[in-house]
Amino acid sequence: MFEDKNYHSLPPEEFWSALTNDMEHLLSSEDATITTLANSAALLWQALDQINWVGYYLYDGDRLALGPFNGKPACTTIPLGSGVCGTAAIKKEVVVVDDVLSFPGHIACDAASRSEIVLPIIIGNELFGVLDIDSPVVSRFQPGDASGLTRIVEIIASKIVRPNVLL
Repeated sequence: MFEDKNYHSLPPEEFWSALTNDMEHLLSSEDATITTLANSAALLWQALDQINWVGYYLYDGDRLALGPFNGKPACTTIPLGSGVCGTAAIKKEVVVVDDVLSFPGHIACDAASRSEIVLPIIIGNELFGVLDIDSPVVSRFQPGDASGLTRIVEIIASKIVRPNVLL
């Protein structure tokens, strides 16, 4: 069983080290893709403070479709290039928005969300999907969060051995 840890009490360097280590040990390349996504979303939900949604939108060859998540019910599909998720997907780069009310075309699934970070997941040079994290706090995501979450996404991508098969 996975150890319940109080991540919120750790200083930033220790936080990212502990979370990276725990993510590496929680996930297995022998697990189904859906298991990897569900467990990683659950661990991020447990570890990150001041968030109100964390989860995945998966690229189906045409658009982003809702995958495993924690938080309120969410938008089910997002066109590439639309909103923060669609922008990160089409650019294939991390997008951090300090105040979603100032982001043109922001897609509001939860009216309480005020800031957002979205990281593309690239497997074999192909877009697999995005990791989306929302917060009810303006400017919640700092530069250290982007680099720490980039490492987390790399771990997740390395554990997905059959990206076209969820089970």
